[in-house]
Amino acid sequence: MNKYVKTTCPYCGVGCGIEAGVDEAGHALNIRGDKTHPANFGRLCSKGSALGDTVELKGRLLHPKVYGQQSNWTEALDLVANSFRAAIAKHGADAVAIYASGQLLTEDYYVANKLMKGFIGSANIDTNSRLCMSSSVSGHKRAFGADTVPGCYEDFALAEMIVLIGSNAAWCHPVIFQQIRAAKTANPQLKIVVIDPRKTGSCDIADLHLPIASGSDAWLFNGLLQYLQRHNAIDQRYIEAHTENFAAALKAAASSHSTEQVAEICRLPVEDLRIFYRWFSGHRNVISLYSQGINQSSSGTDKVNSIINCHLATGRIGKPGMGPFSLTGQPNAMGGREVGGLANQLAAHMDFSNPADIDRVARFWGSRAIANKPGLPAVELFDAIYDGKVKAVWIMGTNPAVSLPDADKVRQALRQCPFVVVSDCIADTDTTKLAHVLLPAQGWSEKDGTVTNSERRISRQRSLFSPAGDAKPDWWIITQVARRLGFERAFPYQRPVEIFREHAALSGFENDSRHGLRDFDISAFAGISAPDYDKLQPTQWPVNQANPHGKARMFEDGHFFTVSGKAQFVAITPRQPVNSPNKAYPLVLNTGRQRDQWHTMTRTALAARLNQHKPEVFVDVHPLDAERYGLLPDSLAWLESIWGSMIARVHVTPDQQPGSLFVPMHWSEQFASRGRMGALVNPVIDPLSRQPESKHTPVRITPYQAAWHGFILSRHELTFNDVEYWVKSKGESYYRYELAGETLPPNWPDWARAKLGNSGQSPCWQEYHDSGLGHYRAARIIDNRLESVLVISPRHSLPERNWLAGLFGRDSLEPSDRKALLTGMPPQDLPDCGNIICSCFNVGEKTIRSAIQEQGLKTVRDIGNCLKAGTNCGSCLSEIKALL
Repeated sequence: MNKYVKTTCPYCGVGCGIEAGVDEAGHALNIRGDKTHPANFGRLCSKGSALGDTVELKGRLLHPKVYGQQSNWTEALDLVANSFRAAIAKHGADAVAIYASGQLLTEDYYVANKLMKGFIGSANIDTNSRLCMSSSVSGHKRAFGADTVPGCYEDFALAEMIVLIGSNAAWCHPVIFQQIRAAKTANPQLKIVVIDPRKTGSCDIADLHLPIASGSDAWLFNGLLQYLQRHNAIDQRYIEAHTENFAAALKAAASSHSTEQVAEICRLPVEDLRIFYRWFSGHRNVISLYSQGINQSSSGTDKVNSIINCHLATGRIGKPGMGPFSLTGQPNAMGGREVGGLANQLAAHMDFSNPADIDRVARFWGSRAIANKPGLPAVELFDAIYDGKVKAVWIMGTNPAVSLPDADKVRQALRQCPFVVVSDCIADTDTTKLAHVLLPAQGWSEKDGTVTNSERRISRQRSLFSPAGDAKPDWWIITQVARRLGFERAFPYQRPVEIFREHAALSGFENDSRHGLRDFDISAFAGISAPDYDKLQPTQWPVNQANPHGKARMFEDGHFFTVSGKAQFVAITPRQPVNSPNKAYPLVLNTGRQRDQWHTMTRTALAARLNQHKPEVFVDVHPLDAERYGLLPDSLAWLESIWGSMIARVHVTPDQQPGSLFVPMHWSEQFASRGRMGALVNPVIDPLSRQPESKHTPVRITPYQAAWHGFILSRHELTFNDVEYWVKSKGESYYRYELAGETLPPNWPDWARAKLGNSGQSPCWQEYHDSGLGHYRAARIIDNRLESVLVISPRHSLPERNWLAGLFGRDSLEPSDRKALLTGMPPQDLPDCGNIICSCFNVGEKTIRSAIQEQGLKTVRDIGNCLKAGTNCGSCLSEIKALL
């Protein structure tokens, strides 16, 4: 590698520092954790470790495209500007919109927000962060007067009790979970409580798991507030000195239910609930870590405030080792919140609800046309596109045709929208297929700017490679359109440092006691030089005259950003989810992430090792529900809601509650024919945060009645337009396709040759065909090297794939290999590692089982010493323990 560059991971909100060894000539990276970065101190998860496998240029959008034809920047940008101008002239500023992404850098976000709100004059710019963090934003603003995260990662090691609420941090924020695990190891007295309907990997270190009923969190925390009051565990002095409205919040909580009634509503053993309440009241240093299980709800804001109420009541905020802590989903969701990326926000944590803020931002930007009211948030924005109210939309770095709820409606909205622009680095997504203009944006390894993580820490993301093709930074693309719209003077930017300076200056503009203090203030960077920007070290805001080196914790002095300077208790009246299961749709669908994939897989699916753990879209089902609905393990199931449907592989597990299903969010039409989870999801939204309900959709499940099942491993990519069910994943030297169909082809050998190819270098075919039983196996071999293998059966139980995949690593097949291809049984000299457990080191279940049995391994450490499994990111430790 020619050089090592310090940059930041582009996945979750932990914001891990990375050192990337760059080989510009070979377009290759060597990735290692940055041991000096305070977010991770060198630790990386499986996704971050595999970043070097994701920078290939195949599949990149390299040139602008206009109506499906390759174009150039001048033509494409002229068309975007002219189309937006025409829509505004005819229908008004609210007829256009931008839908942005937490994958954008802060500088990109700032320019997009400035263009839309400041100069086009509409607040119709929202972001996919609406889908994950807006309930936290609303809860913070109600309680603190600003969207302020109080704590920092240092607090994990100082806590006496850590509560994970609606957060599977072991899989979704693995490096934070490693820090919590390390804290538990260093202090065995540290209490860990997991509140989650599912038993997840995060329960691995839990002293108590509360498998709460879906949607009942507010009852649980209202009950906790009552308990704290009854048992004299509140901090009356803190409440009187630093808060308001405690009596109203307590009255709302007290009018709810007793502890016994709360336990019944939450479907928890009453003694387990009492244990949690006793522990919370009995420990001073308590951190409540919450994530999407709280936020993604039609009452998410209330749930956030029910948690914050308990911390305010005990004075457990703003001090080391304590406080409510929102775990951010995306790498720059926080940066987007700082610049006003949400439709209801203004830049620099200012707000449409305050006319002085609107005037202040307008004067700073020199704008005469600034928006004066909130715009349309994500779900309502795409409803407006569907209804024909929004005539032109610009989508930046996200894939709403997959990720938004009621995704089929979103897809139809974009189909009928008069003008759709998509800026992306990937050429083929469900959303780019619907665009009239495609603009090639730079990818993670090419972008240069800043991001902000979950603990308010600003870090640099630095370019590693020269841009691919004609790819440009998002801020540059937006600036060019702004200039074409006539706003040249307001968009003079030539480098990201210039945007960062302006962003910093706005944060400090009239941010003083005379005008009202605001939490977000990085005015110390307003005059930062280009060399200092290049060398910028990770720093937590605020960074200003009072805090020149940043600040780890907020609210230490008990002063908040409300009008009175006091935190606000919020009276919470819990309510059930808007749509409940019924006779037609009797089950609750819960959704979320899986360990090794990210969003809609446009990046992670490029890394073969990240596809091995869960290579196929799946649904977790409790054994009782599997029996009730006739579902066999590893069979296929049809899931339906009133909004859409999908097909998934059945995983029967007692970790799932009866009456509830779980599916991952990641599969798109590029990787599965019927795997889009968003098509099913309930589009109802929280009335305050406008965040959609992604954790509680009424569904039904039935066996998928396939006439045949099969799989193909092939060195080359294939297409399956005539197959009802297919899922694609990339291996080290092959592609894997899981298949099923409702109709049989006329002739399997002819079908196999048509799919796998019968041309080239005189392929040799090995085949086994039992037409009576419906079994067919074939291997295509060229120069004694396996090119592809196909297995078909009337049943879903098929041979293991991993040992067959191992044959693609051989330059020449042995006679025993060729025999095994037909029998479906691995040869003795080819180990079958089984399903991959440890993605970091590619260690399979059967390998671990064999080592345990043959070498007498007793502990996780023994397995790590022997096989390395579990020694890197630690996300697989719970599964390794289960094998032990």
